[in-house]
Amino acid sequence: MSADHDHGGHDHKGHDHSSDHGGGHGHAGHAHAPKDFGRAFAVGITLNFGFVVIEAVYGLLSNSMALLADAGHNFSDVLGLLIAWGAATLSKRKPGGRYTYGLRSSSIVAALINALLLLIAIVVIAYEALGRIAAPQPIAGQTVIIVAAIGIAINTLTALMFMRGSKDDINIRGAFLHMAADAAVSAGVVIAGFVILSTGWLWLDPAVSLVIVAVIAVGTWGLLRDSVDMSLHASPAGIDPEQVAAFLQGRAGVAGLHDLHIWPMSTTETALTAHLMVPGGYPGDAFVHGIADDLQSRFGIGHATIQIETGAGDECKLEPDHVV
Repeated sequence: MSADHDHGGHDHKGHDHSSDHGGGHGHAGHAHAPKDFGRAFAVGITLNFGFVVIEAVYGLLSNSMALLADAGHNFSDVLGLLIAWGAATLSKRKPGGRYTYGLRSSSIVAALINALLLLIAIVVIAYEALGRIAAPQPIAGQTVIIVAAIGIAINTLTALMFMRGSKDDINIRGAFLHMAADAAVSAGVVIAGFVILSTGWLWLDPAVSLVIVAVIAVGTWGLLRDSVDMSLHASPAGIDPEQVAAFLQGRAGVAGLHDLHIWPMSTTETALTAHLMVPGGYPGDAFVHGIADDLQSRFGIGHATIQIETGAGDECKLEPDHVV
């Protein structure tokens, strides 16, 4: 906090470190450290890229728009996995130079890029599928069934590797949704192949492509919304700023609260800054440490910066609600 904003108060930070550095720092305990999904990314990328090549080749040989559409989608997934892996790696870099938070926010950027890649895939697949519905073409149904069945196995295996991290990390959730949707889509392609062999309904192949588009769109919307929110520093979905404000104002000796900000530092870490008015004077480091610990345990906020103001000096310039 700059000296211009201190006004005789005390500025204290809650970190996600366990040791006490002194100097009036409150410690929030360990934030939820990102799990290492390096092996999952490596296996998932290798399997899916190999499958993209197989699916594209047999999609062309069998003249199946559904297979080609799924190959295009799977290729966007490979790119998405590469981006997510790169972001997960970058987010572990230590802070330094101009990047005082490190590169943690790269995971948010990756989630946004993944969503945009999926939107591009949706447009391309829908365009091709509508053209095929207008002019159906014969396909090799048995080939479609075999290739799509391989896809079910590969996508299900990859999705399972990301399942355990999908609830805590939007970057990993993006990878999980890609793979889970692919498994469901491949199952739909298998069913379509059987129906086409039995009935000769050639229009069903591009129709399934449109279903693929719908499945992708549903998963993409949530990912796009959440990644945009995080990019705009919105409070994480699981944290209610009003509840946090009520908690802070309810602490003994606190007469007022202003300049409260809660935002995601990455897809797994949350930061907070707040000014607390304590007319009775500075309550001591243990008070600030306790607030930081409770913010971590109650709300999952691992990086809290609390500024204590006693009202003995000038009025804080950041106190008005319209000032950020």
